[in-house]
Order: sequence, then structure tokens, then C-alpha cells
Amino acid sequence: MCQTVDLRQAVLARNDDSARELRAALSARGTVVVNMLSSPGSGKTALLEAELGLAKERAVAVAALTADLATENDALRLARSGAPVKQVLTDGLCHLEARMLAGHLDGWLPADCRLLFVENVGNLVCPASYDLGESLRVVLASVTEGEDKPLKYPTAFGLANLVLVTKADLAAAADFDEAAFLANVQRVNPGVEVVHTSARTGDGVGALLDRALGVLDGAAVHRPVMASGHSHGGHVHVARETP
Repeated sequence: MCQTVDLRQAVLARNDDSARELRAALSARGTVVVNMLSSPGSGKTALLEAELGLAKERAVAVAALTADLATENDALRLARSGAPVKQVLTDGLCHLEARMLAGHLDGWLPADCRLLFVENVGNLVCPASYDLGESLRVVLASVTEGEDKPLKYPTAFGLANLVLVTKADLAAAADFDEAAFLANVQRVNPGVEVVHTSARTGDGVGALLDRALGVLDGAAVHRPVMASGHSHGGHVHVARETP
């Protein structure tokens, strides 16, 4: 059992080293990485497509890399925005890792890219443990998933720099208890900003882009209490949940 824990910590430590290197390299070229985490079916792709389209309208140089176990469906959807998009198939791996991301960016990421949105594998356990060299970690949850999601996945929500509620137009139909959800988010991550969005109605679309541009311009990023004493460049880590 101890050997298993030691091996896991060693793997995560190596990933943190790779993440620091990637963050430094991207920062030097003026690129900010936004790591997006959620459960499957949260509406992450729909919202990201809208954000990319808005970025193109504003002439912001963006790109997106999307990861899935199989199919290129998400990349095809995101490409409709006109932004450069790359699909990564993980062949069963439930998360991205920093070295893996760096390998896919090499030779592909446009030189003028200012914002890179990474749509992580749909999973709130494994991806929460891996720093990708991001400067902004965003966790999304739809109103149909239940108000206790932050308590069920405290590491994912507890290390978020920003929380987005998706499919807000369905809140009434889903009997979503907004007050309970917000209380649960603040319980695991006091002070983190929560923004309500709907890709269908357009409500809240642009908030993610604005926050990412703020980071690009040097705005301070929320530092989760859970991460105290575990700083890694612009991001942070603590003890992880076992996948």
C-alpha cells in the first residue's frame, strides 16, 4: 500500500515539474492556458464553442485543444467557431498530463495564440490531480447535476480559480437550488467566483473569455484556501482523491 502511494506521488511530482516547464515556456511567448474540467454532459463543449466564436469576433487570437477517450465529435463542433482546434484521443486514459499536452502543442500551437483553452476529459476525479501548466483552472457544473456536486468532488471544486454553472436556462425545470449549490461551493473553496451561463440563451457567455483575458493582462487569480502552501507557478495542488 505504501509503495502504491509513493508511486502515485512520484508520478504527480514529475507531472508538476513538467507543468512548471510548460507554464514558463508558454508565459514567455505570451500564451495563457485555461484548463476546463467537468463531468460528461455538463455543456462544456457548447459553452466553449460560444466563447471561441466570441473571441474570433473580438479578434482575440485563441486556440482550443479538446481531449476525449474516443471520437472527434467535440473538435468538429469547436472548429465551427473558426478557431484552430486539435483533438486528442487518450486511448482510455481518464485525464491529460502536462507532458502529454506539451507534446500535442509542439509544432501545432499558432505562434500568435494568446489564449489556449484545454477541454479536459469529462471527469471530475483524475483531471483534478494534474496541473497542465494552466494559469486559470475552471470547473463547470450544470444545473441538472445536483447541488451537492462540490461536496462529492471537493478536490476539483476546491482547487478551481473559477466555477461556471452551465445550462442555467434549465434551472427551474431541474428544480435547481442555487443557494444550496453556492453554499456548497463556498464550503470547499471560500471566495471563488461563480458565474451562471447558458450557451442556449447566451446568458453569461463571454464571462470566461473576459476572465481569461484578465489573466493575460496580469489580473490576480483567485487562490483557493485548500491550496495554501502548495503553489506551482500560477496554479496549486494538495492531496489528491484516489481515482
